[in-house]
Amino acid sequence: MIIIQPDLLSNIEAAAAAAYPEESCGLLIGHENTNDRLIITRIQISANRTENSKQKSFEIDPQLRFDLMRELNGGPERIVGHFHSHPNGPAEPSARDLEQMYEPALVWFITSVNVGRPELTAAFDFNKTTQQFVPLQIEQAE
Repeated sequence: MIIIQPDLLSNIEAAAAAAYPEESCGLLIGHENTNDRLIITRIQISANRTENSKQKSFEIDPQLRFDLMRELNGGPERIVGHFHSHPNGPAEPSARDLEQMYEPALVWFITSVNVGRPELTAAFDFNKTTQQFVPLQIEQAE
């Protein structure tokens, strides 16, 4: 299970709407609590740096990621995942997402955006054994 503040989830969805008709993207920062729940404490929105079609793919700015890794080094927080949007597509991993699975330890948030309006954000983990994405429950913190 993943726990996230409602304002952080709103910011992810606002970034998805702002990037439409292109894919938005960014990083999820957080930590695990004593109950093995993943707590998202903040997000970092990134420019989409893909050299492919930005309507169908994303790449998080490598410099942003390296800078964030240096900032978090030794602290309680770490990069726990990333988020991106699917313009006019479902909030589920695509075949391209599966091809881009380079870090199976990170969770994926995917926001579906229909005609510029965010509809649903879903979370996924990756099962290395089955080589498939597995849905995760998102709980909004109070």
